[in-house]
Amino acid sequence: MPRGTPDTESDETLTLEAFADTILPGAKRGPDDVSVAGHSHDAGSVEAGALELLRTPATGLTSGLAEFVELLNGHAERYAREHGLPTGGRLPSFVRLSFEDRTALVRALTSPGHPEKEFWVMLALFCNMAFDSAAHMSTPAAIAAGHPGLTAMGFAAPDPDGLLRFKEYSYGRPLARLHPDTTPSGSPA
Repeated sequence: MPRGTPDTESDETLTLEAFADTILPGAKRGPDDVSVAGHSHDAGSVEAGALELLRTPATGLTSGLAEFVELLNGHAERYAREHGLPTGGRLPSFVRLSFEDRTALVRALTSPGHPEKEFWVMLALFCNMAFDSAAHMSTPAAIAAGHPGLTAMGFAAPDPDGLLRFKEYSYGRPLARLHPDTTPSGSPA
Protein backbone atom coordinates (compact mmCIF):
# COMPACT_ATOMS: atom_id res chain seq x y z
CA MET A 1 0.00 0.00 0.00
CA PRO A 2 1.44 3.42 -0.91
CA ARG A 3 2.56 5.59 1.99
CA GLY A 4 -0.29 7.80 3.21
CA THR A 5 -3.02 5.59 1.71
CA PRO A 6 -5.60 4.77 4.40
CA ASP A 7 -6.12 1.09 5.17
CA THR A 8 -9.49 -0.06 3.85
CA GLU A 9 -10.04 -2.06 7.04
CA SER A 10 -8.93 0.63 9.51
CA ASP A 11 -11.35 1.78 12.19
CA GLU A 12 -11.32 5.23 10.60
CA THR A 13 -12.27 3.93 7.16
CA LEU A 14 -14.93 1.55 8.44
CA THR A 15 -16.50 4.22 10.66
CA LEU A 16 -16.47 6.97 8.02
CA GLU A 17 -17.96 4.59 5.45
CA ALA A 18 -20.70 3.58 7.90
CA PHE A 19 -21.46 7.25 8.60
CA ALA A 20 -21.55 8.11 4.87
CA ASP A 21 -23.80 5.10 4.20
CA THR A 22 -26.15 6.26 6.94
CA ILE A 23 -26.43 9.67 5.27
CA LEU A 24 -26.99 8.33 1.74
CA PRO A 25 -27.45 4.53 1.79
CA GLY A 26 -26.08 2.28 -0.90
CA ALA A 27 -25.93 -1.34 -1.96
CA LYS A 28 -23.53 -3.68 -0.19
CA ARG A 29 -20.28 -4.13 -2.10
CA GLY A 30 -20.07 -7.79 -1.10
CA PRO A 31 -21.30 -10.26 1.52
CA ASP A 32 -18.61 -9.27 4.03
CA ASP A 33 -19.26 -5.52 3.79
CA VAL A 34 -19.73 -4.32 7.38
CA SER A 35 -19.81 -0.57 6.71
CA VAL A 36 -22.45 -0.40 3.99
CA ALA A 37 -25.71 -1.71 5.41
CA GLY A 38 -27.31 -2.42 2.03
CA HIS A 39 -30.48 -0.36 2.48
CA SER A 40 -30.53 0.54 -1.21
CA HIS A 41 -30.22 -1.36 -4.45
CA ASP A 42 -28.29 1.53 -5.99
CA ALA A 43 -24.94 3.10 -5.24
CA GLY A 44 -24.83 5.51 -2.34
CA SER A 45 -22.45 7.98 -0.79
CA VAL A 46 -19.64 5.48 -0.23
CA GLU A 47 -19.50 4.31 -3.84
CA ALA A 48 -19.82 7.92 -5.00
CA GLY A 49 -16.55 8.77 -3.26
CA ALA A 50 -17.49 10.18 0.14
CA LEU A 51 -14.22 9.06 1.73
CA GLU A 52 -12.15 10.50 -1.09
CA LEU A 53 -13.94 13.83 -0.63
CA LEU A 54 -13.66 13.77 3.18
CA ARG A 55 -9.93 13.08 2.84
CA THR A 56 -9.36 15.88 0.33
CA PRO A 57 -7.33 18.62 2.05
CA ALA A 58 -9.48 21.35 0.45
CA THR A 59 -12.40 20.34 2.70
CA GLY A 60 -10.51 21.43 5.79
CA LEU A 61 -11.59 18.22 7.53
CA THR A 62 -8.61 15.94 7.00
CA SER A 63 -6.71 16.92 10.13
CA GLY A 64 -9.80 16.31 12.29
CA LEU A 65 -11.14 13.06 10.83
CA ALA A 66 -9.53 10.89 13.50
CA GLU A 67 -11.23 12.99 16.18
CA PHE A 68 -14.60 12.75 14.39
CA VAL A 69 -14.22 8.97 14.29
CA GLU A 70 -13.26 8.76 17.97
CA LEU A 71 -16.16 11.01 18.95
CA LEU A 72 -18.67 9.12 16.79
CA ASN A 73 -17.58 5.75 18.17
CA GLY A 74 -17.82 7.15 21.70
CA HIS A 75 -21.39 8.28 21.02
CA ALA A 76 -22.16 4.87 19.51
CA GLU A 77 -20.77 3.05 22.55
CA ARG A 78 -22.95 5.16 24.89
CA TYR A 79 -25.97 4.66 22.58
CA ALA A 80 -25.44 0.89 22.66
CA ARG A 81 -25.23 0.81 26.47
CA GLU A 82 -28.32 3.04 26.85
CA HIS A 83 -30.33 0.81 24.50
CA GLY A 84 -29.15 -2.55 25.89
CA LEU A 85 -27.21 -3.42 22.72
CA PRO A 86 -24.05 -5.54 22.73
CA THR A 87 -20.80 -3.64 23.25
CA GLY A 88 -17.21 -4.62 22.58
CA GLY A 89 -15.90 -6.65 19.69
CA ARG A 90 -13.48 -6.20 16.82
CA LEU A 91 -15.53 -3.65 14.87
CA PRO A 92 -15.76 0.04 15.76
CA SER A 93 -18.80 0.85 17.90
CA PHE A 94 -20.66 2.83 15.20
CA VAL A 95 -20.10 0.09 12.61
CA ARG A 96 -21.53 -2.54 15.00
CA LEU A 97 -24.85 -0.68 15.22
CA SER A 98 -27.70 -1.74 12.96
CA PHE A 99 -28.67 0.65 10.18
CA GLU A 100 -31.74 1.72 12.19
CA ASP A 101 -29.62 2.43 15.26
CA ARG A 102 -27.00 4.28 13.18
CA THR A 103 -29.79 6.41 11.75
CA ALA A 104 -31.27 7.13 15.18
CA LEU A 105 -27.88 8.17 16.54
CA VAL A 106 -27.08 10.42 13.56
CA ARG A 107 -30.56 11.97 13.86
CA ALA A 108 -29.81 12.78 17.51
CA LEU A 109 -26.36 14.19 16.69
CA THR A 110 -27.77 16.46 13.96
CA SER A 111 -30.84 17.60 15.88
CA PRO A 112 -31.35 21.22 16.93
CA GLY A 113 -29.86 21.80 20.32
CA HIS A 114 -27.20 19.09 20.17
CA PRO A 115 -23.92 20.78 21.17
CA GLU A 116 -22.00 19.11 18.32
CA LYS A 117 -24.68 19.53 15.67
CA GLU A 118 -22.57 21.76 13.40
CA PHE A 119 -19.79 19.16 13.16
CA TRP A 120 -22.10 16.28 12.25
CA VAL A 121 -24.14 18.34 9.79
CA MET A 122 -20.91 19.44 8.10
CA LEU A 123 -19.73 15.83 7.81
CA ALA A 124 -23.14 14.82 6.42
CA LEU A 125 -23.08 17.64 3.87
CA PHE A 126 -19.76 16.43 2.49
CA CYS A 127 -21.17 12.90 2.20
CA ASN A 128 -24.09 14.28 0.18
CA MET A 129 -21.76 16.47 -1.87
CA ALA A 130 -19.75 13.43 -2.97
CA PHE A 131 -22.93 11.95 -4.46
CA ASP A 132 -24.58 15.12 -5.75
CA SER A 133 -21.62 16.82 -7.38
CA ALA A 134 -18.57 14.52 -7.34
CA ALA A 135 -16.73 17.47 -5.80
CA HIS A 136 -13.57 15.40 -5.35
CA MET A 137 -13.01 15.00 -9.10
CA SER A 138 -13.48 16.88 -12.34
CA THR A 139 -17.01 16.73 -13.73
CA PRO A 140 -15.99 15.36 -17.16
CA ALA A 141 -13.87 12.66 -15.48
CA ALA A 142 -16.74 11.77 -13.12
CA ILE A 143 -19.19 11.48 -16.01
CA ALA A 144 -16.74 9.39 -18.05
CA ALA A 145 -16.27 7.07 -15.07
CA GLY A 146 -20.05 6.67 -14.64
CA HIS A 147 -20.18 8.46 -11.27
CA PRO A 148 -23.32 7.07 -9.59
CA GLY A 149 -24.70 10.39 -8.34
CA LEU A 150 -24.26 12.31 -11.58
CA THR A 151 -25.63 9.34 -13.51
CA ALA A 152 -28.68 9.08 -11.23
CA MET A 153 -29.39 12.78 -11.70
CA GLY A 154 -29.05 12.51 -15.48
CA PHE A 155 -26.22 15.02 -15.57
CA ALA A 156 -25.46 15.90 -19.18
CA ALA A 157 -22.22 14.62 -20.69
CA PRO A 158 -19.78 17.17 -22.06
CA ASP A 159 -19.67 17.91 -25.77
CA PRO A 160 -16.92 16.19 -27.80
CA ASP A 161 -14.61 19.14 -27.09
CA GLY A 162 -14.94 18.46 -23.33
CA LEU A 163 -17.03 21.56 -22.57
CA LEU A 164 -20.34 21.33 -20.76
CA ARG A 165 -23.12 23.07 -22.66
CA PHE A 166 -26.84 22.93 -22.10
CA LYS A 167 -28.73 22.98 -25.35
CA GLU A 168 -32.09 22.92 -23.62
CA TYR A 169 -33.04 25.39 -20.92
CA SER A 170 -33.81 23.89 -17.53
CA TYR A 171 -37.25 25.55 -17.45
CA GLY A 172 -38.05 24.44 -21.00
CA ARG A 173 -37.91 28.00 -22.30
CA PRO A 174 -35.46 30.90 -22.43
CA LEU A 175 -35.59 33.01 -19.29
CA ALA A 176 -34.83 36.24 -21.14
CA ARG A 177 -34.38 37.49 -24.70
CA LEU A 178 -30.81 37.86 -25.87
CA HIS A 179 -29.51 41.39 -26.08
CA PRO A 180 -29.36 42.40 -29.76
CA ASP A 181 -25.60 43.03 -29.53
CA THR A 182 -24.77 39.57 -28.17
CA THR A 183 -22.19 37.81 -30.34
CA PRO A 184 -22.59 34.20 -31.54
CA SER A 185 -20.23 33.10 -28.71
CA GLY A 186 -22.57 34.67 -26.12
CA SER A 187 -20.38 37.66 -25.33
CA PRO A 188 -21.79 41.17 -25.20
CA ALA A 189 -20.58 43.36 -28.05
